[in-house]
Amino acid sequence: MLALSGLNISFGRILILPLFGADAFATMSAYAKIAHDYLAFPFMLGLVIMFLIWIKDNIPGKLDWQWLKQGGGIVSKGQHPPAKRFNAGQKGIFWIVVIGGVLMSLSGWFMLFPYLPANVTQLQFWTVIHAVIAMLFIAAMLAHIYIGSVGMEGAFDAMGTGEVDLNWAKEHHSLWVEETQAKGQAASGTAPSAVAAE
Repeated sequence: MLALSGLNISFGRILILPLFGADAFATMSAYAKIAHDYLAFPFMLGLVIMFLIWIKDNIPGKLDWQWLKQGGGIVSKGQHPPAKRFNAGQKGIFWIVVIGGVLMSLSGWFMLFPYLPANVTQLQFWTVIHAVIAMLFIAAMLAHIYIGSVGMEGAFDAMGTGEVDLNWAKEHHSLWVEETQAKGQAASGTAPSAVAAE
């Protein structure tokens, strides 16, 4: 909703106004602006919660460098590099969301409360930052949605059920499976079985 309402605020006059007419566009834009302003607060809260829950598993390390050098298995003839709970690509998305979300929140805060910046020039600066980061953020999320739906076999089912097949987990996150099995939290053996993907 934030992405769609923000895109409407930025590009609606050019793209949507000619299609729906002035009255419909004005009504839609008024509701989009209200939604954008008020949904910003749950977005910021969600960002903090996500950071606190997943930060411990998303600190970059030497293993991630190896994963990146092998292109996540794309350039290594189908062999996926060893990975823990999150691979370097997933950690990259985490940090894009955290850093991009903080920049969106900070710049949006100045736009929600325009008396906070010292002058109009600063307000214009934060407006440009908000727009540029938003475009990059939306592009990254669209790529992430593609990979998490049709771009990687098994990813969509994992989101729906919260579990992945043991063989899939061993292929994509072998070190995480070993750690989980050592703790007795995952099935062992070669028979296909479900492993919690959380």
